[in-house]
Amino acid sequence: MAKDINNFEFDEATKLKLKIFGEAFQEWLPVFLHEQYTKEVFIYDFFAGSGKDSTGFLGSPLVLLDKAKGDKKKYCQTNKKQVHFIFNEAKKEKAEILKKNVTVHIEECKTKEGCGECVYNIEYTNSEFQDILLEPLVSKILHDKKIAKFILLDQYGFKEIGEDVFRKLASFPKTDFIFFIASSFIKRFKEHPNTTKFIPTSQIDFENRKPEEVHRAVAEYFKTLIPDNQEYYIHHFSIKKDSAPGNYYGLIFGTGHTYGMEKFLKTCWKIDEFSGEANYNIDNNFSHDSLFASLGENVKKARISKDIEAKILSGEISDNISGLKYAMKNGCEPKLFTHVVKELEKNNKIFCDANRNNTSTNIHKAKKYSIELKNET
Repeated sequence: MAKDINNFEFDEATKLKLKIFGEAFQEWLPVFLHEQYTKEVFIYDFFAGSGKDSTGFLGSPLVLLDKAKGDKKKYCQTNKKQVHFIFNEAKKEKAEILKKNVTVHIEECKTKEGCGECVYNIEYTNSEFQDILLEPLVSKILHDKKIAKFILLDQYGFKEIGEDVFRKLASFPKTDFIFFIASSFIKRFKEHPNTTKFIPTSQIDFENRKPEEVHRAVAEYFKTLIPDNQEYYIHHFSIKKDSAPGNYYGLIFGTGHTYGMEKFLKTCWKIDEFSGEANYNIDNNFSHDSLFASLGENVKKARISKDIEAKILSGEISDNISGLKYAMKNGCEPKLFTHVVKELEKNNKIFCDANRNNTSTNIHKAKKYSIELKNET
């Protein structure tokens, strides 16, 4: 049986995971509070736990509620839309503790902030995850194009989110999701029947990957599940536990919208300025305090920049929108593409049409411009 982490103090890796959950949600929520085509917002925490660790450190349900206030209560005071939080915890005893912790948290918030009743709707469920997805009301909400959904799946291990569940999550409209997965355990027990019935490990390239790249390999497998004709974005963040050397876990994020991807990448690159995907030196960059720090080495950015440059010069990337998307699909913030374009312009290798004056890297705001090669003389 898995250890109940709520009965202990969260370790630093768990606290980092919760930080990413919270910051990603904080970036996500205002987008749909202000988006005119969204009628309601649903936030699902399907593995909610009891809400706190043994020291009172906030777990995912309370992190979400805390971030939902916004700075100086700007979200909960000005929002006019219905926002629903659904917290599911399958274990009844933990579910009861969760209700008490949420109630206390809201009362403390009202006292501290001087508010009346909480403007958000909070509901509790007590079901197994696989059963919830089959419930008619949940299914109706998840398929509704006018409802924005943020789904948090902090599962134990890896058995709850296999190919079928992942494909379902990626098919729901206006839905962003993040799930936790124990990648090292998948590799360690890759031939065990209890692993292969959930994850087809033969399709994951573990043999040519270093231990610190195991979560990256798992994330790449999930990317292959997206149909070629579906525009979809996947990013991942690897987490190494100092208390368990050799164990690498991680998060996988999915969204059907470029803005969602841009927001999540912003969160990840703020935490890891070298690769935007790990709490350790996954690509062997020089650290800031190393002898070679002044060289500005960034392995991932250099690799993706060279790739983008080659695709521009070959004509494969011929406009800014496809270039910005390509950068994001490779786990880099879209501004990396803009940097490559500027360098190629400076070196007199390309020229862009008049819309180049609009340098926005937000794809939903940027005006499309074409990129043409200059003839070599």
